[in-house]
Amino acid sequence: MTAATRAPSRARALPLAAAAGVVAGIAAKAADESGRQWAADLGSYPAAWVLAVAVIGWAAPALPAAAVRAGVLFTAMTVAYYAWAALVLDFGWDVRLLVAWLVLSATAVPLTAAAVSRATRRAGWLPGAVLAMAAGTTLGAGALADAGDHPVQAAADVVVAVLLVAVLPRHARTRLWAVVLTVPLTWLAAQLLDVLRAVLG
Repeated sequence: MTAATRAPSRARALPLAAAAGVVAGIAAKAADESGRQWAADLGSYPAAWVLAVAVIGWAAPALPAAAVRAGVLFTAMTVAYYAWAALVLDFGWDVRLLVAWLVLSATAVPLTAAAVSRATRRAGWLPGAVLAMAAGTTLGAGALADAGDHPVQAAADVVVAVLLVAVLPRHARTRLWAVVLTVPLTWLAAQLLDVLRAVLG
């Protein structure tokens, strides 16, 4: 692909990310209100969103593109989620959570996408640790430990973790380190998720 053809393609990436974010936000809220546990789990647990950020980072041509695309997608998703709840479902605006998730969309999400973008392209223990932390965030969210009540989500968590540590890395050494570090970093991620829940709760 030449530079002339890459430019329009990159220009379309942000509108596509925003549109995907709107669809994801509405779908997540609809899943929350569907009355189906598995659907609500898929929208609420972090696995789907961690995978989305990781795939954006993996596919982006450079770190800035990864960060901006992920930030745009999650900002649009956050606004759509809370706007749908307020304007369509008449739940009102949860301003505190809206602001909190917008802050995360502008900080943690772009940083994670950029980190994954670099990690999937590098070999060694540090890239492996980045991907293991992403996998640990999915496995440490609680569904796997409570698989009897959340079987669909537990299976989804395992699938996402395998994709993160075994499929996205481009180097065998990174895959190996990611697999080795997943268990200890799952424990760490679980502690951090508990802190995040306490802050957002």
